[in-house]
Amino acid sequence: MPTTRELSLRLLVIALATFLLTAASLEFYNITWGTGEWLGEFSLKWFVAFVLFEIFCIVCLQATILAAWRNEKFYASLARVAKLRNKLGVMRWALSAVVLILPVWILQYTAWGLVLHGQYLRWLLWAVSAILLGFLLTRSDEHALEWLGALSALTLISGAAVFILSLGNVTSYPFSLGWSEGNRWWDYSILFGRDIYIYPADKPIPVLLDVGRQFIGGIPFLLPNVTIWQARLWTGLVNAVPYFILGLVAFKSAQFKRWQWILVSVWTMIFVLQGPIHPPLLWCAIFVAFAWGKPLWLAVPLIFVTSYFAEVSRYTWMFAPGMWAAMLEFSSANLSVSKFTAKSAKDAKKDLKLGDTSMKLSASLSGLRGSNDRVVWARAISVGVAGILGGYVAPFFIPTILAAFSPNVSSSLGGGVTLAGVGSEASSQELLWYRLFPNATYPEGILLGLLLAVGPLIAVLIYLSATRRWMLKPLQKLAVILPLLAFLVVGLIVSVKIGGGGDLHNMDMFIIGLLFAGAMAWHQSGAKWILESGASPVLIRIVLLFMVIYPAYYPMKFLAPNRVAEEDMTWVMTLADIPPQGPFPELLPYETDSDKALKDIQNAIEEYAPNGDVLFIDQRQLLTFKYVTDVPLVPEYDKKVLINEAMSASESYFQSFYRDLAAQRFSLIITNPLHERVQTEEDNFGEENNAWVEWVSAPVLCFYEPLETLKKVRIQLLVPKEDISACAKYLDN
Repeated sequence: MPTTRELSLRLLVIALATFLLTAASLEFYNITWGTGEWLGEFSLKWFVAFVLFEIFCIVCLQATILAAWRNEKFYASLARVAKLRNKLGVMRWALSAVVLILPVWILQYTAWGLVLHGQYLRWLLWAVSAILLGFLLTRSDEHALEWLGALSALTLISGAAVFILSLGNVTSYPFSLGWSEGNRWWDYSILFGRDIYIYPADKPIPVLLDVGRQFIGGIPFLLPNVTIWQARLWTGLVNAVPYFILGLVAFKSAQFKRWQWILVSVWTMIFVLQGPIHPPLLWCAIFVAFAWGKPLWLAVPLIFVTSYFAEVSRYTWMFAPGMWAAMLEFSSANLSVSKFTAKSAKDAKKDLKLGDTSMKLSASLSGLRGSNDRVVWARAISVGVAGILGGYVAPFFIPTILAAFSPNVSSSLGGGVTLAGVGSEASSQELLWYRLFPNATYPEGILLGLLLAVGPLIAVLIYLSATRRWMLKPLQKLAVILPLLAFLVVGLIVSVKIGGGGDLHNMDMFIIGLLFAGAMAWHQSGAKWILESGASPVLIRIVLLFMVIYPAYYPMKFLAPNRVAEEDMTWVMTLADIPPQGPFPELLPYETDSDKALKDIQNAIEEYAPNGDVLFIDQRQLLTFKYVTDVPLVPEYDKKVLINEAMSASESYFQSFYRDLAAQRFSLIITNPLHERVQTEEDNFGEENNAWVEWVSAPVLCFYEPLETLKKVRIQLLVPKEDISACAKYLDN
């Protein structure tokens, strides 16, 4: 007889399966109902489909009950199926690939991604795919599905969903895919592609992004005549592949099998992407992981350069590489019980000078082999100091040095950051503390969202430490906890600044730091424990499942095509019972509509350009990718700069903007549709909207009026008003 605990667990599994199958059935009913008049509002074809789906759900529920109740005949049948599976050979892996890729591909790249928009249908699809893939990955001759097979399957399916979603915006659609996506391409292009634009060669072009982010995003512009499709492909790959590379570097060890290494790297991708993390900081993390345990002659300069790159990418990152590196070096070492007993001071000095090649990262319990306390402290201090020098000190001097060779490059690098500057920046914008909690901008709120994202890993690390599988001495624990707390505090503060709090990307340093803690535990005995985790307490196994399932929740929810063929839209609307624009507002217009809009813009520019400058507040990628030609660049008043200055209430900045508007410097302005609606914190990014309305929309609409609003592509063309007498309030007295 099962114990009370086992019985409760079995009943819970059956209840969850019943709920999921019932909810999915109701969603499928809503799809099939309304398709005809053969029976009620069923067509014959879709009535048959509904009946077959219900039979499938009943079979799934019956199988769940038999499995939960450990029916002997059922398990004997599964054992026979397992033996057949093991005879499939290469076909088994081909089937695995199909089961892995096909579901997410259908959701992302076919019209069925719109039809199957119900969350329970998607969860059911995910569950069935995971069971089938887990079955194919299980190696046992006796069992159809084992714990490791299921865990591996869930990890791979989550990884597939995350990767496919990152490529979802790879399209040749000429207009912006998001609020600032188009103008980002203008930012990225300046570093390597400024020759694209009609602009004086001796004048620097100011952009909002720091040089580190320009560098990563600008690589496509090293290619001549790069297209927007190619550039978006680069972005899609950058939004997934480096995360996987981070896992490959941080978790690499000769002691682990290749499949283990690949799986933990896939998990790294889905875990860190919960941020998501801006690419420059991600590459900094990759180089820190690479430097971990390397000889000091290599590690120190690498951390120095990485820290400098972090600072010129975003000043809040300046200390992150050094802190990560020091944490890894100190907390992964096997400190001796008594001081300096392993080697003499002379040997330690020699190790530091020559970079002791024996002190490589170990994938065993010993951590850093042959190290002693002095060497450990010296290594940790060395990489930490290298981080301070590269991230804090070097930025004061390198621009001056480079100015002798290239003034434009040195000016783009900026200078060092002072505490006064940080304080001024921190106080320049409003802090919206309510965004720590559930709100319209981020439904979970930063605190709950962060807990859901990283809580399972923290729980696993605590469990490994409590069970002595990850052994740290008190100082080593502090070396992990204190940097993580510092990253946590900084991330929370930055997240509540106006303009932030829409996701967890400002928790980037904390998330990566926590991943490095996981890597240290993995290299001690975490990998071995994962292989044996099927014998762990039920609660820990549930946490492990949550750790690989939850990161794919949003990707699975939002997988959908960005465009559907016009001839397919009729049946899509019938089945999904939705208008073409919902519930996916990002569904792109038909190509004929976008081509017409582009032609309208080109015609307006041709008509108005002779009368003055043409200002692209929005849609600057039309210049970048040469959809619009022979138009001189006006680098000022970019959409992102305007909103940034608006959130800082920068009167001095906007005075020059308003004077240009009053002088009717611009014969034509291309922007997103402007409005003057004031919102509250109950609205998505309500405060940001109000800042935009106050400092941008209202003044622009006072001096300019709509020539045409292209609603389908969300673009507005503005021309000067004749009567601007009511606009004097925006000018200097």
